[in-house]
Amino acid sequence: MILYYTLGNTDILKLHKTAFLCSRKCPADVVLKSYDWAIERREKGDCVISGFHSKIEKDVLHYLLKGSQPVILALARGFKKRLEPELKKALDDKRLLIITPFEEKVKRVTSETSARRNRLMAEVADEIFVAYASKGGNLEILASDILKTGKLIHYW
Repeated sequence: MILYYTLGNTDILKLHKTAFLCSRKCPADVVLKSYDWAIERREKGDCVISGFHSKIEKDVLHYLLKGSQPVILALARGFKKRLEPELKKALDDKRLLIITPFEEKVKRVTSETSARRNRLMAEVADEIFVAYASKGGNLEILASDILKTGKLIHYW
């Protein structure tokens, strides 16, 4: 079990949670499918957990924050000193939980901190959605490890 810090509505952890993962570089059709997936999750009111770090993940967060469903942001660093206004609003509305396995002194995102964050997301989530995993990349390796646990993973 990975220990982590929280900021926001921890009751969100009691909900069914789907992790959204996508390699930084992905085909254009994956981008469009991911937008549609995010809008569908938003309309269903599903709780999504992600690092929302890459461009596509930030776009997915943008679509999710337009709704009212809960969202979990998993950081690959310690908590930020200042939050973007849309995150602050979601926190104030009690529909956002921010989690991180790192103390505040960890300021930089690295491949190592991202891998640890992704493992935390996989542990916290009830199911995983992998929009795209680069061949031989860290996400493909993580997905292979998750499959061994019996946790449900969806792909396109």
